[in-house]
Amino acid sequence: MAWTNTWMRAPGAGSASVVSLVLLWLLGLPWSWSAAAALGVYVGGGGWRFLRIVCKTARRDLFALLVLIRVRLELRHHQRARHTIPRIFQVVAQQQPDRLALVDAGSDVCWTFAQLDAYSNAVANLFCQLGFTPGDVVAIFLEGRPEFVGLWLGLAKVGVEAALLNVNLRREPLAFCLGTSGAKALIFGGELTAAVAEVSGQLGKSLLKFCSGELGPEGILPDTQLLDPLLKEASTAPLAQPPDKGMDDRLFYIYTSGTTGLPKAAIVVHSRYYRIAAFGHHAYSMQVADVLYDCLPLYHTAGNIMGVGQCLIYGLTVVLRKKFSASRFWDDCVKYNCTVVQYIGEICRYLLKQPVREAEGRHRVRLAVGNGLRPAIWEEFTERFGVRQIGEFYGATECNCSIANMDGKVGSCGFNSRILPHVYPIRLVKVNEDTMELLRDAQGLCIPCQAGEPGLLVGQINQQDPLRRFDGYISESATSKKIAHSVFRKGDSAYISGDVLVMDELGYMYFRDRSGDTFRWRGENVSTTEVEGVLSRLLGQTDVAVYGVAVPGKLGLWGWVVLGYGSPRGAQPAQAWRYRCPCTVLNLGNCTWQPEWEHWIWNHPSCMIINLSFFIQKMGS
Repeated sequence: MAWTNTWMRAPGAGSASVVSLVLLWLLGLPWSWSAAAALGVYVGGGGWRFLRIVCKTARRDLFALLVLIRVRLELRHHQRARHTIPRIFQVVAQQQPDRLALVDAGSDVCWTFAQLDAYSNAVANLFCQLGFTPGDVVAIFLEGRPEFVGLWLGLAKVGVEAALLNVNLRREPLAFCLGTSGAKALIFGGELTAAVAEVSGQLGKSLLKFCSGELGPEGILPDTQLLDPLLKEASTAPLAQPPDKGMDDRLFYIYTSGTTGLPKAAIVVHSRYYRIAAFGHHAYSMQVADVLYDCLPLYHTAGNIMGVGQCLIYGLTVVLRKKFSASRFWDDCVKYNCTVVQYIGEICRYLLKQPVREAEGRHRVRLAVGNGLRPAIWEEFTERFGVRQIGEFYGATECNCSIANMDGKVGSCGFNSRILPHVYPIRLVKVNEDTMELLRDAQGLCIPCQAGEPGLLVGQINQQDPLRRFDGYISESATSKKIAHSVFRKGDSAYISGDVLVMDELGYMYFRDRSGDTFRWRGENVSTTEVEGVLSRLLGQTDVAVYGVAVPGKLGLWGWVVLGYGSPRGAQPAQAWRYRCPCTVLNLGNCTWQPEWEHWIWNHPSCMIINLSFFIQKMGS
C-alpha cells in the first residue's frame, strides 16, 4: 500500500468533472445526461487510470479490507475482555483437549492440547513457587521443540516475560543478549551446555540456571539445576490467581539484528502476537483442520508467531522440526498430512535443487507461507511441487507496516490499496541514497514516492491502535532511532522500517534492499558492526571494514572483509571466536595474504574465496 493517491495522477480531472456536472444540471439537462458527460470529462482528463486500477484491484482490496476488519474486531473483543495469549490458549485447549497441538518431527513426540496446557501450568506453578513475579524476565536458550513453546507459554501464565535467544549466539553476543535482557534466570537445552559454559564467567552470580533435556558430554554445569525433575513435581493445575495482564502488556522479547550493531531485544506484547498470527490465518484462509509444518527457528517471529500462533490461538496442529532438512521436507509433509508449510527464500531454493522424489507427488500441501521467495523461482516452485498458493509477506518483529500478498502476484511481498490508501497508513518515502536520510519537502514533510520509484517503507504510529502501535525495544535509544516525526503530517510519528521497496501502479510492493549496516545470509540478519568488532579483536587490527557482496549462484550476500595495511598483530587464539557466515578477507597492503588461521575463524573454510576483480572495481569506483 502507498499513501500516494491515484487521483493526483490526473490533475484537475476530478474537479473538472464535478464542475461540468453542476453546469449541465443548471442548464436543465437530465441527471443521467449530466452524469455521463461528467464521467466523460473525468476519463478524458486522465481519470481512466484510476478506473482501470479500480477494476483490477477492487476484489483484492475488498478481501483485504474484510481481513483487516475481522482482525480488528477480534482484537477489540480480547482487549475489552482483558484476555492474554495464555488465556486464549486455555479456551482452545478446553474445547479440544485430545487434539494434537505440537508434533516434534525429529523425535516423533506428540503433545495434545491438554498436555501442552498441563506442561505450561507446571512451568507457571514452579516459577511462582521460586518467587518469580509479573514483570520478571527469564531467558530461554533452547532448540525448537515442544518444550520451547511450553516454557514461554508457562512463564506468560504467571506474567513472567521470556527473552528468546538465538541458538547460534556464542561468547560476546550471547553474553550481551543475556545481560541486556535483565533476565533473573536462564533456561538452556542440554545440547547448548558448551555455549553456556563459554560465557558462564561473564554471567552474574545471582542468575539462576536451569538445564532442560538430555545432558551433553559436558555434563551438568556448576550452579545449574535440572529443570525436568522439578517440572515433574510441580502442580499441573491452573494458577489460582492469574496475573492481571491485558493485550497491551509484554509477552516476550525476540532479538533482531535490525539495521546496526549487536542484536536488540524487540518487545512483543500480547496484541502484537495475536495480530501477526491472526493476519496470517485470515489472509490465507487457514482452517482448524489444517496441519502446519514449521521448520523455522522458534526464537524468530515467523516460526514462533506466524507458525506456532496458529496452534495457540486457532487450534491447528503444528509439526516442528528444529532444523530444516531438504531431504526430509516432503517426507515429513506426507507422514504428518501437512497442508500448510512455512518457508524462507533459501528453503525453496534448496528444495528445488533436490532430486525429484516420490513424496513430492503425494503430499497435501496447498499453501506455503513465508518471505524471500525470489521471482525467478516462484513459478518453478509452484509447478514442480504442486503448491496452489504462495503466501509471501513482508514484516519485522517490531514493525507496524506489515504487508501480505493475498492473491498470488508473482514476486510481490504485499500491497496497499490505491483506492483507499488511508485505511492502512503506510508509505514509501524518498531518501538520500548515500546517507539514507529522509528527504523532505518545503513544508518539512517526507516526500512520497510515485509508482515505480524505490523508497523507504514507513508506517504511521498510533499507540492506541493495536494494528499501528510501535512497542520498540528494551533499549530506549534503539527505539528512538526507529522513529521519525512529521512524516505524513506535522507533528506525527512513524516507524522507519530500514527496508527499501518499490510499488507498481496497482499498489503491489516488491522488496528491493535493506538499508543500514546489515546483510542477509541464510535467513539471518548479519550485523557488519558486530563482525567488524569481533575481527578487530581477533586479528589485532583497528582498521576492519565489512560489507555484503552478491555472489553469482548464491542467495543472499556473503561477508566481505577488508583489512588495513600491515599484518595482524596480537591475534587471539583459535578458540576465541567462530562466526556463522563465510567471508572473503583482503589485506590492502598485500592482496594475496590470507591468515593461516582462517579455518579457526570461519565455520565454512571451503567456501572462502578471493575476488580481486570485484575488489579493484570497488576501490576504483
